[in-house]
Amino acid sequence: MKKIANIEFEDYPVFLAPMEDVTDPVFRWLCKQYDVDLMYTEFISADGILHGGKKGMRKLNLVDEERPVAIQLYGKNVESLVEAAKIAERSNPELIDLNFGCPVKKIATKGAGAGLLRDIPKLLEITEKVVTAVNLPVTVKTRLGWHFDSIVIEELAEKLVNTGAEALTIHARTRSQVYSGEADWNYIKKVADNPKVTFPIIGNGDIDSAIKAKEAFDLYNPDAIMVGRATIGRPWLIKEIKHYFKTGELLPEPSIKEKVEVAKYHFEKSLELKELRPAIVQMRRHYVNYFKGAPGIKPLRIKVLQANTPEDVYNTLDEIVYNFGDFVLDRNYSNSK
Repeated sequence: MKKIANIEFEDYPVFLAPMEDVTDPVFRWLCKQYDVDLMYTEFISADGILHGGKKGMRKLNLVDEERPVAIQLYGKNVESLVEAAKIAERSNPELIDLNFGCPVKKIATKGAGAGLLRDIPKLLEITEKVVTAVNLPVTVKTRLGWHFDSIVIEELAEKLVNTGAEALTIHARTRSQVYSGEADWNYIKKVADNPKVTFPIIGNGDIDSAIKAKEAFDLYNPDAIMVGRATIGRPWLIKEIKHYFKTGELLPEPSIKEKVEVAKYHFEKSLELKELRPAIVQMRRHYVNYFKGAPGIKPLRIKVLQANTPEDVYNTLDEIVYNFGDFVLDRNYSNSK
């Protein structure tokens, strides 16, 4: 794939998946330092935007340093998604992405996210009307189907081509799987190899190493891959992947000292852009992975998770460096599940 609409990419593009409470502007900006090709906002409720909800409106704030970036919207009402897309367009993202894949019960069972896989005509209507309503390229992210006995992705991809959508991201699980089991990339290959599917296909699911990323391209023929949960507390994974594509060599795992430097930078930027309490709390899920695996580190990892002031955070991070700074995690451990 050379481009989506008018956005050009290098060979083997790697995208950062939209993740609620993860892919905020700070994390997106951090990942941009590690060569990610395209990023997505956290998913944003169309109804929330229309009602002027502070959380949703805040998610529309973009910075030039993170571009290219897509704003991802979700909802179940055609008119609401159309109007929300018009509002999102004012933030001048490169893309509008429609979320038809969120498996969370309170969203999917109410007919939004992956719930629209049970109403394909409505899913297609939403896509077509949003495409018509905005001047930006519109893309779609979805799953294989609602359940194993209702996998619809091949037929759906063919129909989405006719809506004017510019690309399709496939998370290779059903909604009923949520994030359990293994992603089945064979379906991604079927769609990618289908001559009736003429837009780019982005593969998503279980990419947690440079080797798996290369295998995904080699075996399943996507135009791009999307990396998600494996980047939490490990944003350098994207750089590892890009380096492996270019050289065939694996970059060494960062030492604990190097990871602390990244964690401090991450936290510092969070303090700049967020209120104190959210900045402290939202970093905790990253700390879990930043310092995972070093023998004996658990008490200090718990300590940084419980820190409630910037001083306590920084002091604990310094303590981690003092005790474990030279430790390098075995790559096989870091890539295991």
